[in-house]
Amino acid sequence: MNTQILKVDPKHPEIEKIRIAADILKNGGLVAFPTETVYGLGGNAEDSGASKAIYAAKGRPSDNPLIVHICDYSQLEHISKNLPPEAKKLSDAFWPGPMTLIVNKNEVIPHETTGGLDTVAVRFPSHPVANALIRESGCMIAAPSANTSGRPSPTKAEHVIHDLNGKIDAIIDGGPVQIGLESTIVDLTEEVPTILRPGYINKQMLESVVGEVKVDPGILGTENVHVRPKAPGMRYKHYAPKGDLKIVSGEDDKVIAKINELAREGAEAGKKVGIIATEETKGLYHNGTVISIGDRTDEYQIAHNLFDVLRRMDEIGAEVIYSEEFSTPKIGNAIMNRLLKAAAHQVIEV
Repeated sequence: MNTQILKVDPKHPEIEKIRIAADILKNGGLVAFPTETVYGLGGNAEDSGASKAIYAAKGRPSDNPLIVHICDYSQLEHISKNLPPEAKKLSDAFWPGPMTLIVNKNEVIPHETTGGLDTVAVRFPSHPVANALIRESGCMIAAPSANTSGRPSPTKAEHVIHDLNGKIDAIIDGGPVQIGLESTIVDLTEEVPTILRPGYINKQMLESVVGEVKVDPGILGTENVHVRPKAPGMRYKHYAPKGDLKIVSGEDDKVIAKINELAREGAEAGKKVGIIATEETKGLYHNGTVISIGDRTDEYQIAHNLFDVLRRMDEIGAEVIYSEEFSTPKIGNAIMNRLLKAAAHQVIEV
């Protein structure tokens, strides 16, 4: 398959290029496009064949639900049933933006899109390209991240091209994304709204709008492999580089000493070692290739750079990777959720 690359202005996307992509979606094809979080791989959410094609292109398990992207609150009402009042409160506060709501679905969205579930995950993105594509196509767009399943999510068009070139119809290149972590997912089908995936919109922000909010215990722990996932990424290993990634946790000086010890042992064994550090610590390591994820005081920079750093580890051919821990006050749970999944929950405590 020949994949078209459509380079657009991310703030003012050229309508003629958007129409090319929109026509592909109307005809059942697949288009990768930027959102404010990561790049998405889109197909018509009401077309079961398009959803099946998304799973096939990504190599994604078909019980891992897709997020339906909309451009108007009325579309959420159109595809859901028994919509709770919290949906309107949260959408008024955070849409368009990086929040996904899980609600009970009606018959409009097929089970192929929802991973066989009777619930549907819905998001109203704020990125001008995503909004233009949804409006121009006239389709609600089912879109997981535009990467090979299990790999680090794409934050640049180059990442999408690397993973999916030749497998999908088109890629809209809108430059690097703004946030770099996927949306916060909030389940509204339980009695108390529950965060199933942390993101830029944190628990405190949600509680300021709807009161009590719970956090699913699986977010920073090992998930039960026998439970069908209600949201993308709740069960499967995600975001992983090709090398064996381990997180080293503890006091800063002990973490640095332990990573230096492990990196030296790896180098002596002939392994290509990668180290994920910060601007403050990158000069304190003596073996391996050190890549800075950003300034430790800027958690949004760390979040923005995380997936790109994991992909850069693949570019240098790192066989073993050691990362510092990044527990930050606002979106630290979101950062560590992604990093733990990338490391398959391998943590070295020091």
